[in-house]
This record gives sequence, structure tokens and C-alpha cells, in this order.
Amino acid sequence: MSTTINGGPTEASLTPQHRPAVSVLVRVRGAMPNLRPAEQRVAEAVLADPAGVSESSITTVARRCQTSETTVLRFCRAIGLGGYPELRIALARAAQWEESDHSAGAPVTGQISATDSLGDIVAKITHADARAIEETAAAVDLEALQQAVDALVGAGRVDIYGIGASALVGADLHQKLHRIGMVSFAWSDPHLALTAAAVLRPGDVAVGISHTGTTIDTVDALRVARARGATTIAITNFEGAPMVAEADLTLLTAARETTFRSGAMSSRIAQLALIDCLFAGVAQHSYEQAIAALEDTYAVVRSRHSSPRRHAHETDH
Repeated sequence: MSTTINGGPTEASLTPQHRPAVSVLVRVRGAMPNLRPAEQRVAEAVLADPAGVSESSITTVARRCQTSETTVLRFCRAIGLGGYPELRIALARAAQWEESDHSAGAPVTGQISATDSLGDIVAKITHADARAIEETAAAVDLEALQQAVDALVGAGRVDIYGIGASALVGADLHQKLHRIGMVSFAWSDPHLALTAAAVLRPGDVAVGISHTGTTIDTVDALRVARARGATTIAITNFEGAPMVAEADLTLLTAARETTFRSGAMSSRIAQLALIDCLFAGVAQHSYEQAIAALEDTYAVVRSRHSSPRRHAHETDH
């Protein structure tokens, strides 16, 4: 059974006003893939118009979504709320948060259209990235994150699996761990990932990275690693994703999906932010040793930088 980093933000991480406003929409988006079709229609209505739903009766919402009041109640329970009154309160706060965000100059939508100016594109992408980091931070359970840090600190070896854009994030985690002297490997080839997972042992750690949590190659590698006794960690955006079933620990991001790949862009940013938090926790465990290792690795790379004087000397010959 996995421990999921999605229990809502800690009291110290956000003000009371911000905390519920962020978390309810994060929970709705994270639950979407596991909802029944009728419940998904309710979720879509909530995400499209949180203010409107907060001001509507359960009967009105059920009719708008072409479903029953019972389905609306099931949806509420699926996202961890006791009933429809709790949903209305949470959505009212979320709507207030969204409204204040837009009034501060944030884009109304993250969708990038064919008629957007370059300035519009910059505004939408940077806003989506900022919100992805903010909402991911708001969803982190620090106690559960500590368990992931402890697993990495005690690991004999760390294997990291990811395909496509997630492989880039995996490579970033690998180079960070490697720079402080940890034995780590990043595998983006499915066959190499499987063969690497097959030789893991208890005490090792396997990290799978997938925004959707449905990438078969990553899920399979994590499954093999777990069967070999390694501690498995899933980094994904969706709590009920197949990869979560193969994880001892699950770290959730909170990136929003949009139509022009800005969702994919922000998902990568959210993953990188979570990776940075994870790495910082690991490095802090052996602070002096980690600082020394980082300085040593920086020094040898710096020696490869060419100075203007050296460059001019070389071109003279």
C-alpha cells in the first residue's frame, strides 16, 4: 500500500485562506482519470466554473451534468469531501482565489490559440508553470516526503525510470544524486530499465516518473523493481494511476492540462520542483559531505571553461 503525498498542504506552508482554495481543484484534477463517466462530467463542470457550481444547488448541478444527485454526492466523496455543502464552501474559496489571481493580471486561461501574440504566449506559459509549482507545493505532505528522502539516503543504489520528457527529469535527478556521491542510474530505454530493475535488491530504491502514471514501460520497470525487494517511488500527477499501484511511496505533482502542450510543459516544471525538494532533503542529511562533493565537482568542470585570454592565445596559433 503506497503512502501518497497528496494529503493537502501543511499549516506552515500556506495561509489558511490559500490552502483549501488550492487543494480542492488539485484534488479534482488528480481524481479525474479514476472517476466514472457521469462523475467526470461533474468534475469538468467544477473545473470549468467553480464559482457557478458553488452558487448552485445539487439539483441544478445534477441537471447541468445530465446525471443524478446521487452521482454528485459520489463525486464529492471521491475527492475526499463529506458531501455537497463541503464542496460548495471549498469551491467558493477556490473561485475567490482564481478571481484574485486574474485581477492581479494573470491570464484567464492557459490555452494557447493561433491568434495569441508572443507576449500572450509568454504570459500563459509562465503563469501555468508558476501555478504548477505553487499547487504542487500546496499538496505536499512533508511527513510523507521525509519518508522518500529517508529511503534515498539509505539506498545502496538508486534506479530512475522515465520515458520522453519524464526521462529528462529523471536525468536531472540522476546527475544531482551522482554529484553528491550516490550510486544512481537513469534508464530511458524500456529494455535497459527492465534488466536494471531485475538486479535490484532490498535496500535499493527505484524511482518511476510519469505525468499520467500510465506509461507502460515505466510501470513495468517499477513493478519488477518492487518484486525484487527495492523500495519504489512514483512521481506522477494522478493519485489513482496504474504506476501508483506499484509504488511504496507516491509523490504527486499538480500540473494543469491544456490543449497546446503548455500542460506538458508545466508538468515537467512541477516534476523538477519536486525533484529539487527531494534532492535537497537528501543532500541536507549529510550536509558537509554533500557541500564538499558539490564544490569538488564544480571545480573540475570549471577547469574546462575557457577564459578570453586562453581563447585568444589558441586562435593566434
